[in-house]
Amino acid sequence: MCGAGASVTEPVAPAFYALRAGGWRDYVTLLHPPYTLWHLSYVAIGAALAPAFHTDRLVLALAAFFLALGVAAHALDELNGRPLRTEIPARALVVLAALALAGAVAIGVAAAAAWGWGLLAFVAVGAVLVPAYNLEWFGGAVHTGLGFALAWGAFPVLTAYVAQAGHLGVAAVLGATGAAALAFAPRALSTPARLLRRRARGVDGTIVLDDGTLQAIDAPTLLRPLEVTLRALTGAVVLLAAAMVIARLW
Repeated sequence: MCGAGASVTEPVAPAFYALRAGGWRDYVTLLHPPYTLWHLSYVAIGAALAPAFHTDRLVLALAAFFLALGVAAHALDELNGRPLRTEIPARALVVLAALALAGAVAIGVAAAAAWGWGLLAFVAVGAVLVPAYNLEWFGGAVHTGLGFALAWGAFPVLTAYVAQAGHLGVAAVLGATGAAALAFAPRALSTPARLLRRRARGVDGTIVLDDGTLQAIDAPTLLRPLEVTLRALTGAVVLLAAAMVIARLW
């Protein structure tokens, strides 16, 4: 990146977690590891809030959401505009998305057969949400801040809770509302960070302090607080979810 008034002359990674493009590294980058961990944490939180806790149900719920969100949703997102600039062939992205989403649905159907057919409604909603959000179906109506919060914040909590309890409860609704509110944070922080990393050709500006000192503004200066906060929040949510699950186990 460059200082104030200059243009970007060196390649900039499309995300703070992106590895160097090419080979197996593209598939790691494709998973958006911090965000996948963040949203899987909502699954764990939903399960831990339920009145009864079953480890096997949590494991299967995590597996289903990893396939649907971690793999399928992110593969479709990369197919739709190459935001991560990976070299993964388009056909491979389509196959990854289809197989991962099919795997998630299969887990959901098997879970519904074993634990209660009410889960099928959540399986159906999830199967539609993945392409609807990431391919911007319905004129992009789902691909909004609210859509993100509901799809990737509230929905995992509600689904994991129902997988454990077989029904919804007050704790599930409150937890889902909290997760949806929290989900606005990564979107609000990552949107300007993506702009700087993926579209900005240069940053030009200064801050005039009250003593007359001039402080240059460059892209790293703007990115640092955004991405430090994203890293901190990711760690905090993951640790909170782990603590809640451990509390149910012991």
